[in-house]
Amino acid sequence: MEFKTLRNIENSFRQIRLYAIVFAVICICVAGYAVWQSYRFAELQRGKIYVLDNGKSLMLALSQDASINRPVEAREHVRRFHELFFTLAPDKNAIESNMKRAFNLADKSAFDYYKDLSEKGYYNRIIAGNVQQRIEVDSVVCNFDTYPYSVRTYARQFIIRSSNVTRRNLVTSCYLVNSVRSDNNPQGFNIERFSVLENRDMEVINR
Repeated sequence: MEFKTLRNIENSFRQIRLYAIVFAVICICVAGYAVWQSYRFAELQRGKIYVLDNGKSLMLALSQDASINRPVEAREHVRRFHELFFTLAPDKNAIESNMKRAFNLADKSAFDYYKDLSEKGYYNRIIAGNVQQRIEVDSVVCNFDTYPYSVRTYARQFIIRSSNVTRRNLVTSCYLVNSVRSDNNPQGFNIERFSVLENRDMEVINR
């Protein structure tokens, strides 16, 4: 009789110990899940920014990793440079203004190309012939696997005269390096080793 009682006590002790272990494991899991959810909630809250609108009301804004937008900013930087550099009007001040803004986005290689065209009298012919030039960028291909980032730009160049319009195929290459953001360079890139790979007439349309 005493032996059975001892066996019952031992079994009960084992069951209590098992229940205690299971209960402890459940408590640990619940506590770990609660801690994980708390950190996750805190991370989500850090992505929210509240902006005071003229001191009256709060507006919710979402923060974002700046590196996510770098490819978009790089293409826009290159596109903007080409629009400034290759858009010309028969006005010396307008040309110089565009070039000055374009040089803020690039290094000396862009200035050297401009100087070479200037010495050949290209801009003087634009002014004297009352010629307008505009550009349409078709695509900007950037390689972000290596730094500095290599870029190739495909565009169409239109030279508009009183008698005709000449359409040219324009292909350029350059490299992008990270730079300081400013009012003159909002994307924070700088163009290096700019070169024109192709600039040939495709068709001439009489007006």
